[in-house]
Amino acid sequence: MRINWLRWPLLLFVSIAAGTVGWGFWADAKTAFQAKPAAEYAHKQTSEKVTIAAEQFITDEQTKDAFGKLNPWRYGVLPVLVVIQNDSPNAVRVDRMKAVYALPDRTRVEAIPAGEVKYLRGVKQPTNVPGPVVGGIHVGKSPKNPLAAWEVEGRAFSAKMIPPGQSASGFVYFQAPVNSEAASLEISGLVNAVTSNELFYFEIPLSGK
Repeated sequence: MRINWLRWPLLLFVSIAAGTVGWGFWADAKTAFQAKPAAEYAHKQTSEKVTIAAEQFITDEQTKDAFGKLNPWRYGVLPVLVVIQNDSPNAVRVDRMKAVYALPDRTRVEAIPAGEVKYLRGVKQPTNVPGPVVGGIHVGKSPKNPLAAWEVEGRAFSAKMIPPGQSASGFVYFQAPVNSEAASLEISGLVNAVTSNELFYFEIPLSGK
């Protein structure tokens, strides 16, 4: 097969922007975590041929594959998995994506940058986490900080652009006081890379309640 070396740099750039090159090799060196296709999640929304699915990870059973022994919610950080499938004819920019966790009482919590999670202080375990109570902790920059685990940043949503027919996934994090099955995830800031028009914002209920 003849390789078009003039096209290769462009393909490489698009793949890196979409988060499809490099990440897979690095992740395999650790422990594998593979999100399902967006269509297979219970909670999702489609607009302009772009589908976004979301699932909050709360129990130890849910977080085991993604975070190993760490359950971020036990330290006051709620991980929400986001899966975006682009079935539109144009690439979609997601580098300015904004995520908000909206509670039924109209409390709205903006996502924490993944790189800042390990620096949170004064975090206490939510009282409604299933399983044994760990108690309050003081979270700092110490290497022993459980939230400094590589999975927190390594599993974060980091794609910049999603080509047509492709998908991207990763976690967004919220320092939410409580979680709720009646909460929703609001996603905005997605842009059609060809027209530069922003897509309508998404509001994905995190349960059927």
